[in-house]
Amino acid sequence: MTQERRALVVDSDLDSRDLIRETLVADGFAVRAAEGGEAAMASLQGEPVDLVFTASSLPDMTGLALLEAIRGLADPPEVIFITAYETIDAAVKAVKRGALCYITRPLTPDRLLHLTRKAVEEIRLRRENEALRRELDRRYTYKDLIGKSPRMQEVFQLIENLTGTESNVLIMGKSGTGKELAARAIHAQSPRKDRRFVALNCGGLTETLLESELFGHIKGAFTGAISSKPGVFQEADGGTLFLDEIANMPLSMQVKLLRTIQEGEIKQVGSNQTVKVDVRFIAATNRDLLQAVQEGVFREDLYYRVNVITIALPDLAERTEDIPLLANHFLEWFAKKLRKPVDRIAEDAMGLLMDYAWPGNVRELENCIERAVVLAKGSSITAGELPPSVRALQQREGLRLPIGITLEELEREAILRTLAHCNGNRAAAAKMLGLAERTLYRKLRLYSTGRAAPAPPA
Repeated sequence: MTQERRALVVDSDLDSRDLIRETLVADGFAVRAAEGGEAAMASLQGEPVDLVFTASSLPDMTGLALLEAIRGLADPPEVIFITAYETIDAAVKAVKRGALCYITRPLTPDRLLHLTRKAVEEIRLRRENEALRRELDRRYTYKDLIGKSPRMQEVFQLIENLTGTESNVLIMGKSGTGKELAARAIHAQSPRKDRRFVALNCGGLTETLLESELFGHIKGAFTGAISSKPGVFQEADGGTLFLDEIANMPLSMQVKLLRTIQEGEIKQVGSNQTVKVDVRFIAATNRDLLQAVQEGVFREDLYYRVNVITIALPDLAERTEDIPLLANHFLEWFAKKLRKPVDRIAEDAMGLLMDYAWPGNVRELENCIERAVVLAKGSSITAGELPPSVRALQQREGLRLPIGITLEELEREAILRTLAHCNGNRAAAAKMLGLAERTLYRKLRLYSTGRAAPAPPA
């Protein structure tokens, strides 16, 4: 830290307070002191600090209670517990609840200095990671879609190019890749952004139910229709309608959908009257629609109606450099939602996340991180909190390499994975790979342009 380091010592023992104060002041800290928890909180609300030393037992509250109060601050400092051997259980609980570490009495200047300098380094790394995360969120988040990989940047650019247009869009991608998020992003920058966005998944619905969901029905149209109900086309009138898994729609329903798109009108089930509708149409599928046309299960004329603009979302396994970015995003979200002091993913856990194939794509990663946050016992997600399917990689020997991969492809994958693991820090990635930073820079330029690039400035 380049700024003056600040600490608060909370202990009713005067000798202990003086020892910690003198040791830290000699090491360049500005130190304040408090005898109890209430005085400590008043001090922190007046002026924040980087580090709090607190005894496990205070005159007006327990050290654990003070820790909980500190964790509730907008920008909480790191906490180090001071404990005697007979109360070490409380210190262990404190670490599980978010304290940085603990130190046992009797205190000595050497032990205090060693622990404090480790704590300062931990604080520096956390702040760097938080700053990097904020920068990544700013640069690589597009209307709830997240990614810094070239594939996702292409998707962002294509969606950006659709600003102000109302053409029909087909979004292709496997389950869990974020098709509805992409559709919402398209709607959010369209001329219809102030009108409704309505989504319907066509998968798993019977033909009768799907027709009713799409076009609505009138009272008495069928058994159980005790009142009239509008369909999603009427609900989305003036706005955007998103139909997911459109390839699962029966051929008979495809005919009715085509007519609606062409004519801009619907007939409710049980009615002979047409109703005009005006929607921007976005469809999505996890299948190859052109192949479905060739197989005779999807109408060719409907295919060309919905496929004016195509956006292909990549599998997560095709953009592994996005995994740390996504994992940390979900970590921050679920830690806040579940009110748990978990703020980082341990190196062994991140390595497993990077190596796993993610058949469920981003949705599976999201579920994985939520599970890990629920199970986390301290401030870090470790390999032990990951699902068995992800942890199974630990038991496998050797690298998972596809047959026929070229050395150039292998090198590229190794570099991109290492860079992602280092959160984009080229110096750290180059060190891990045993490369000069200039060499790493040149290779990254090669990957992004496909040709030789000039060396970076000296």
